[in-house]
Amino acid sequence: MGSSATNALIFVITALAQLYILVLLLRLLMPWMGIPFNNPISQGILRLTSPLVVPVRRILPPVGKVDTATLLVAFAIQYLLILAICLIVGWPPRILPIAITAVVELVMLTVRLFIFAIIIRVVLSWIGSHSYNPAVALIDSITEPVLRPFRRVVPPVGGFDLSPLFAIILLMALTILIEGLRPLPI
Repeated sequence: MGSSATNALIFVITALAQLYILVLLLRLLMPWMGIPFNNPISQGILRLTSPLVVPVRRILPPVGKVDTATLLVAFAIQYLLILAICLIVGWPPRILPIAITAVVELVMLTVRLFIFAIIIRVVLSWIGSHSYNPAVALIDSITEPVLRPFRRVVPPVGGFDLSPLFAIILLMALTILIEGLRPLPI
């Protein structure tokens, strides 16, 4: 298989796996962020992830607000993704570096999830829809706990809320720091 075909295959596998992992991370964050479970999008997230999470939950119950079954499923998918990439590229599949890389990738995906949610919230605030939308409610629930500390420190300037800007800068710096912890160049 040529280099372009290998890169395309890795891209497709990574994109599909990470999309599903993002849905799993949303499920994991729902109790922590106060996302209502009766939101239609929340119901969709639960429906998409339950086939893998529910059987694991029978073996591994939640610990407090930590949905350990969802966390384990997300880790397993990320681990298998990195293992598949190693096998496709021809790297030796070593257990510990793959596991550490999987954890780092999950943390980075979570941080990116917050960054994208904040950007979406800012764009939606420009549109200014005043009617209820389940997607907007979900985005607000995800971003509000992250933005609240910044709002305490950064006052609005001329009516503009600059807290999303500072939150994104800090989250991007966190991504750069975490990225350096990856043992595999995935």
